[in-house]
Amino acid sequence: MANQKVQLIDLKGNKHFLVELIQEKKLNLILFYNTNCLGCTGRAIPLAYQLQQNYPIVNLIVIHSNFKREPLSRDEVLSVFTNQESPMEIYAEDQHELYDYFRCEGTPHWILMNDQKEILHSFFGSQEGSQMKLSYAIEEFQEQFS
Repeated sequence: MANQKVQLIDLKGNKHFLVELIQEKKLNLILFYNTNCLGCTGRAIPLAYQLQQNYPIVNLIVIHSNFKREPLSRDEVLSVFTNQESPMEIYAEDQHELYDYFRCEGTPHWILMNDQKEILHSFFGSQEGSQMKLSYAIEEFQEQFS
């Protein structure tokens, strides 16, 4: 599994490791995004939320990958939400190590993983073509996890 020593920090300041967030009997969808990316905040975050709502088999893991020297503050992450609250758990990695480990091509980047921690699909983007590929990929495995 991915570098198990990389700590992810949730918005409450709690520390986690990706391996702990992977759920059994679920299709694990990891979204790597950046708060400063308009495609991420305008399309990917709403899509991630919608997929989580539409597909009960999906365990959504949203990771802000930081590319700056200073860590992003909780307020900066929440600033993209109209009510300053996130409808989903968001984690941050300070040095984009998991982003690099999964060979992400940019933000947003999606990793679809089974409960055995095997990568099933990897997608870059948030535009219509990427959204369709992601939905098809989830539907492809829906029976397996229902």
